[in-house]
Amino acid sequence: MNLHILGIAGTFMGGVAALARELGHTVEGSDQAIYPPMSTQLESLQIRLHQGYDPAHIAADADEIVIGNALSRGNLAVEDVLNKGRKYISGAQWLSENVLPGRDTLAVAGTHGKTTTTSILTYLLQAAGLEPGFLVGGVAEDFGTSARVGKGRAFVVEADEYDTAFFDKRSKFVHYRPLVAILNNLEFDHADIFDNVGQIQRQFHHLVRTVPQRGRLIVNGEDRHLREVLDMGAWTPVETFGLDESTSADGKPFTWSARLLAADGSAFAVLHEGAEVCTVEWPLLGRHNVMNALAAIAAANAVNAELALALPALAGFSSVKRRLEIVGQHNDVTVYDDFAHHPTAIATTLAGLRAKVGNARIVVAMEPRSNSMRLGAHADALAPSLDDADEVVFLHRPELAWDAGKVVSSLKHHGRTVADVDELLSVLTETVRPGDHVVFMSNGGFDAAPRRFHAAWVSLG
Repeated sequence: MNLHILGIAGTFMGGVAALARELGHTVEGSDQAIYPPMSTQLESLQIRLHQGYDPAHIAADADEIVIGNALSRGNLAVEDVLNKGRKYISGAQWLSENVLPGRDTLAVAGTHGKTTTTSILTYLLQAAGLEPGFLVGGVAEDFGTSARVGKGRAFVVEADEYDTAFFDKRSKFVHYRPLVAILNNLEFDHADIFDNVGQIQRQFHHLVRTVPQRGRLIVNGEDRHLREVLDMGAWTPVETFGLDESTSADGKPFTWSARLLAADGSAFAVLHEGAEVCTVEWPLLGRHNVMNALAAIAAANAVNAELALALPALAGFSSVKRRLEIVGQHNDVTVYDDFAHHPTAIATTLAGLRAKVGNARIVVAMEPRSNSMRLGAHADALAPSLDDADEVVFLHRPELAWDAGKVVSSLKHHGRTVADVDELLSVLTETVRPGDHVVFMSNGGFDAAPRRFHAAWVSLG
């Protein structure tokens, strides 16, 4: 079958393209913004990419057009597809119809940590010899790709609560019908489509309704919003996870818990129903990543993965590109690229880094790019989320609809705003000094700023 994918450079749609290509389909696609790492993956698969949504890019012999949720009515390519009566489908529905039937699907949902947890779970199942398929919302370093069909029965999918397409306003994850669902956490986000956290909870409960009795719900036991989701009704065995030092939302002991053995989260003990299972030493940092690991371990156990084989492998886990990814190190300066989209994710990432680097300076370059960020839904929480940063350079593009200066003036430490990436790089070059850790935070391409800054720093000697 010949497929054309609209929105192909998005992390989810790029994964759909990789799966379709592996299944033998002819695939090409269009997108407005095409940048690494997804563009690199698609090019390596010899998938033809078109810049922009020109209807002429869609071949006359395309059997089906897969449409991503970034496209709306009024888009020229969408209007052309509709006017010509061409066959179209959403990415989530295409996945559910062409890849998931007959598989044991493990879906990873949550406001934060979906990509990392999906990657950890896939890595554990692979280490246990189960040869899973997967679709991750990013390029998994350990697999070199964001998606693979896999030879085993298990398929791990990052399960997003964002809506499916302009013609299907349900959350994407309701299409997946998982055997095991991880509910990692739940906070208000996606202010462009949700008015309050209750609307998001309703979508999560739609996911809960699809998990069979023989399956498993793996739920963050510290999260009261998820507790409220379960209170709407649950028909599946529930296992909770949380840190040993924390209080559960329902007052009951966690099924799975962790005891930190290192303040930065690089070592921890795993306990199942209070009994220690093993200790983990791994490269990831932060309390949030320990929680991600617990969720993945519980889910792997739910499909009978042999943990004695799988857990030692976490010492070699490499995570996902753009999750506090080290771009380079030169002259005692370390440059990171991080996919930041929510104040909680920003705060936990920086807290983990702070625990590792001690009193060394952390310099953050921040681009508020997600829809919720650009709408200002998280503006009040942004300054506190940056408390662990010693310096913040805030990119305030002209199209930003709120005053980033108010955020900067509320910072615990020093910060300033800049109007474009060139100015940001100039300010950083003047600000950074040997010993610093420079973290670029954005869920977009950031005009390749992390790599441009690293190259500039190297050129300075």
